[in-house]
Amino acid sequence: MSIGGDGGYGDERRPGPGAGGRVRTRTRLPEEDVVDAYDDPRRQPVRVGRSMLTVVGVVALLIAALAIATRGGDGPSDGRRDDGRAAPPTAPTGERPVGTRVGGIPAGFPETEQGAQSAAANYAVALGGTGMFNTAERHRIVDNLYTPEAAARLKERQDEAYSPDFLKRLGLTPQGEAPAGMTFVSRAIPVGTRVAEYADGGATVEVWYTSLIGMAGEDSTVPVTTAWKTWTFELRWTGSDWKITGDSQQDGPAPVPGDDRAASAEDISKAVEEYGGFTYAR
Repeated sequence: MSIGGDGGYGDERRPGPGAGGRVRTRTRLPEEDVVDAYDDPRRQPVRVGRSMLTVVGVVALLIAALAIATRGGDGPSDGRRDDGRAAPPTAPTGERPVGTRVGGIPAGFPETEQGAQSAAANYAVALGGTGMFNTAERHRIVDNLYTPEAAARLKERQDEAYSPDFLKRLGLTPQGEAPAGMTFVSRAIPVGTRVAEYADGGATVEVWYTSLIGMAGEDSTVPVTTAWKTWTFELRWTGSDWKITGDSQQDGPAPVPGDDRAASAEDISKAVEEYGGFTYAR
């Protein structure tokens, strides 16, 4: 997770300096007028066109499908553990990434708090990738990352969510592939992790991440957009690795968007093809 004037992405230029040489900053809120930090009456409210409403609707469907198999629920979000103790430092611990992979997914994480966090971050990457949109590949990923009991429950719900009709709305084939000349983007990029609970061979780990999702191409109706979410994983130590017994997602925390100019569809497609991901270590 079509850009540019011909790809569905905006080609909006940065606003020039305001009165007194100051750069003006606006916050755009959905379904509301523009909120101007300087209360400039010359500014006009943003009009939402039908094409943008269509894009928003399809993206909303995508987010719903990605979350439908999770159990929901809110966890503590005040930077403290469940027992009231302050969260540990967020600086990297110096632990090395694992060197083992199973089906292309990092594996063999140690039975430590750091190992649980590293596992959760890498699992979020795998579960947020394009492989989840192909039935066979999705089943393989789920079988690798979840306990057998959890995998059996999850696959049935996911098969219903990733239906051929849903994939068609995203512009994908029934096999989850993008049409010729288009690039489907789905990536989860962890920003940080937090151990909410750790005891008796189990761990609850929260992964704060940003994602890229959408279709890059000149005729795309679902442009690549970003989102910020927190993914909570319930992990169990199985004797050789951490496995997921359950997971849930909630929105945010999301920072204020910057003033970056959207890239073209060609640039996004090229970046996705040329820039690889990482193996994460806490």
